[in-house]
Formats: sequence, structure tokens, C-alpha cells
Amino acid sequence: MVIQEEASIDKSSVIPIYYQLYKLMEEQIRRGDLKPGEALPTENELATHFEISRMTVRRAISELVSADMVYAQQGRGTFVATPKLDNIIFELSDFNEEIRRRGLNYKTTLLEARIVRADESLLKKFEISDEHKRFLYFRTVLSAGDDRLSYEVKYTIYSKSKPILETELKDPSLPGLIAAHTEYVPVSSKKVLQVASCTEEEALILGIALNAPVFLIEQTIYDPDLRPVGWSKSIYRGDRYKLTSYDGWYKKE
Repeated sequence: MVIQEEASIDKSSVIPIYYQLYKLMEEQIRRGDLKPGEALPTENELATHFEISRMTVRRAISELVSADMVYAQQGRGTFVATPKLDNIIFELSDFNEEIRRRGLNYKTTLLEARIVRADESLLKKFEISDEHKRFLYFRTVLSAGDDRLSYEVKYTIYSKSKPILETELKDPSLPGLIAAHTEYVPVSSKKVLQVASCTEEEALILGIALNAPVFLIEQTIYDPDLRPVGWSKSIYRGDRYKLTSYDGWYKKE
């Protein structure tokens, strides 16, 4: 792959640099500029070209991995994935883009953050048996104006040697957080989408009626050995989001 000369990043923008790089590479994949099986530039090449840190590049690539658009092979590099045309790819309308299109201000509010020990549920989710393992647990709400639109609960394996700033917990990217603040490298993810009725807690947080319809997405993040290293549950208001499906990467805007 040759990095396109016109591709640029606005370092003065309020949009995080890693997210700008992610969107640039996503667009090249969707347009077909990057073909399935083609290798991405190395972290060093991207960092040098855009004059950004390798950690920032790693976070952007983690986003592409999470979206199943690329895959990593240990010792070889990262490659564009082949779209699975026998499966339907679902997307919730992108929160930031949708809110900007409507001309509204948005924010992420951190409700709670703490270190917890594994209970039976977490041991099962992370496929481990160490009852003394600790996890970072945090909850956030995404809002536009006075409306609360999304509620998220997230867990990552806690690494004491890599402290996290409270402001970083407001970043909705679980793979990016894992890449930046643990010793694990997220290389793949699984998302399960369900239509559900909101619980009493979710209704109270989002300001909607009990049992109102919501989209529920559970995501599990895996390392190169396919061990779970992150898990999240996201609740999206059914009256604020729409579901779109694509047969592969390529879409016409």
C-alpha cells in the first residue's frame, strides 16, 4: 500500500487524531483503494508520514480491527480483511457524525469508574479461572443537548503498571483503550446485536419509559491468542437510532 499524498490529519481539530486516521483508512478500504489481502503500512511508516505517535497509529488500527475491516498476523503485519458476503454487516448510525449533521453539541459523561475483582460472570466472559484477577469497570452516557442517547458498561483486564486518566475513560473506543493501557494487543472482536426492552436502571439513566425498545450490543475484544481482553455492553435508544446493513465494505454515499 502507498500512503496517499492528499491524505492529511488536522492536529488542531477537536476530533481525536487516532479517529481521523481511522476514518482515512476506513474510507480507502470502502472505496476499494485498499484491496482484501493487501498489507497496511507499518506503524512506523504511518507514524512517520503523519508525524504522529505509534501509540496513536495503534489505536486507529485497533478501531479497524474492531470493525472487522482488517486483521493482524503476528510477525507478518496487518492486512485488509475480505468482506464476508454471506453475512449481513449491521451498523448503527455513527453517533458523532449523526449529531454533527443535526447541528447539536454532544458529550460523554463518566458515571462511574473503579477497579473490581472478578465475579462468576466476569470469569465466564473472560474465560479465566483466576478469582483474584482485577478489572477496570466503568460506565458512560453519550448525550446530545439534553437528551441521553446511549449508555455503556465496559470492562478491561486491569494493568496496574499503565494508569489511565479519567478523561480517557470518556473515549467510547474499547479496543483503543486496551491498546493504549494494557499489555494486550486487541486484534479481533465479536459483536452481538439484540433488540431488547430497557431495564429499570437503563430507563432511569436514559430518561425513557421502562421496557422501552432499545438496541443492545455486546462486544468482546480478543488478543492474538483469541483470549478475551475486553467486554462491553451498549444500550442505544430505539427512538434515536436506525439500523443499516451492507453486503461488504463498499457503500455508495
